[in-house]
Amino acid sequence: MHKLVPALVAEMGDAYPELKRAQAMIVENLRLEEERFKQTLERGLKLLEEESASVAASGALKGDVAFKLYDTFGFPLDLTEDILRGQNKKVDSEGFAACMAEQKARARAAWSGSGETATNKLWFELKDQHGSTEFLGYTQNEAVANVLALVQNDANVASANAGKAFLITNQTPCYGESGGQVGDTGVVLRGKDVIGTITDTQKPLPDFFVHTVELSAPLKTGEEVTLKIDVARRARIRANHSATHILHAVLHRVLGEHVTQKGSLVSAERLRFDISHPKGLSKEDVATIEAEVNRIIWQNSEVSTRLMSPEAAIEAGAMALFGEKYGDEVRVLSMGIDEDRSPSEPSATSHARAGGAQRGQTQKPFSTELCGGTHVARAGDIGVFKIVSEGALAAGVRRIEAVTNAGALEYLSGQDSTLRELALELKVAPDQLHDRLTTLMAERKKFEKELADAKRKLAMNDGAGAEKETIGALTFASRVFDDLAPADLRAIAEQTLKEIGSGVAMVGTGFEGKASIVVAVSADITANYSAVDLIKLAVEAVGGKGGGGKPNMAQGGGPDAGALPQAISAIKASLSQKAAA
Repeated sequence: MHKLVPALVAEMGDAYPELKRAQAMIVENLRLEEERFKQTLERGLKLLEEESASVAASGALKGDVAFKLYDTFGFPLDLTEDILRGQNKKVDSEGFAACMAEQKARARAAWSGSGETATNKLWFELKDQHGSTEFLGYTQNEAVANVLALVQNDANVASANAGKAFLITNQTPCYGESGGQVGDTGVVLRGKDVIGTITDTQKPLPDFFVHTVELSAPLKTGEEVTLKIDVARRARIRANHSATHILHAVLHRVLGEHVTQKGSLVSAERLRFDISHPKGLSKEDVATIEAEVNRIIWQNSEVSTRLMSPEAAIEAGAMALFGEKYGDEVRVLSMGIDEDRSPSEPSATSHARAGGAQRGQTQKPFSTELCGGTHVARAGDIGVFKIVSEGALAAGVRRIEAVTNAGALEYLSGQDSTLRELALELKVAPDQLHDRLTTLMAERKKFEKELADAKRKLAMNDGAGAEKETIGALTFASRVFDDLAPADLRAIAEQTLKEIGSGVAMVGTGFEGKASIVVAVSADITANYSAVDLIKLAVEAVGGKGGGGKPNMAQGGGPDAGALPQAISAIKASLSQKAAA
């Protein structure tokens, strides 16, 4: 299907311009989805094959198995029915329906909605009554405001007592959480006296700001108060938010145009940025991304903002999120200087000047995006950028976490402190720590190998350790170890079989809580006794599934190491049954 995207863009690209902009991402995501579904389909078919093998002719597959195929592997019920119909088998449709109903009931019980219904309804009523909140936080850290409404104990009140309450004012300098940026905190003043602490600011409805406050004194509607944000916290949030814009542009250049933002969180402590990308970042990728982001930061260019229509902004090169809805007017934020592009190219914003550029020369911005968040005045205010983690979030989605400004300094100081403590423990200088750890790891690997070799030699030489018994005309030998590595079992099974000459040998170990088993059958009796058949019985006894190999030697395991005696009994019972026959 992904090969059809160019044809789709050619036919519909003019009507839906976002198809052209996101073509690389759409192709990549479709291709990955197709590959993943093929793998899932193969696993599902294997499960169906295993489960249907135990269903008698004209019988029915269990409903819970059909539901697992649907819920886990994406098999519609009719697909499972079609496959089984060719085998003259059916599906327990009533059992399937019961499992589906049970899952829906669990989902309904777990769903809590998006906040308390009564409170959500109240926000709509209050916005209808008082209108939108004017946000002043782009240019002001504090503002005088009128108290329009107070909510306490889920009710609209004319006067709020000391304690937790929600405050709605006509204007505010506090940013309401949205677009991944957390809400502001601060204080509420009556005159010069602090009468409350703002612990959060939310925006439950467009342009409607709700302050969560802890009041230390009563407050009435109609009063005039001063709202003041936590300036230091806001500065750290600004730095992290602006860094996400530069990071996004860098990822496009380093990883490819298919990279798009899938989510973000910008707090005072760190930034979190989720992207569409099919594989993990290498150490070299991380180093390149960090260096490039910091290069743009250290240009210290002015961050420029303009109000434009969404169409004009996108036409001018602003990056928009695929599928995102925008209003009639958007803020277009540009930062950094793209030194790899000609200054004569048209620029959406940015009249920033490089250190040696002539006044009046327009620079092409490195990053241009639509954004309603708060940002630094100059890129250099971000300070420094450091990636602290990168990993998989979902199929085809990676999560990058990073720190900037004071947060980066705290992180690097912590890393330095840990490094020095480790160096002190190992009695080396910090710059010699890597060599010392490499030596210690090599020594440990050597000792572990020597220990494993010693255990294996001891086990192989201890012939008396095998329990031998005659079952019919057959000799059966078994041995169980407590902590022998599974990789050593085959050699010991061969040695045990060599000691008895002809017959069956079983060797098992309980290693790290799990059971591993090897069954060996001498060549002269493999026509009647198969190691593959015997290993399946042993594996089932220890809670596992499958097991395989060749008629003369097979291996498998399971989660229950304590059931190894039962595995021996299962093999003995099978041998006895054959001997009696």
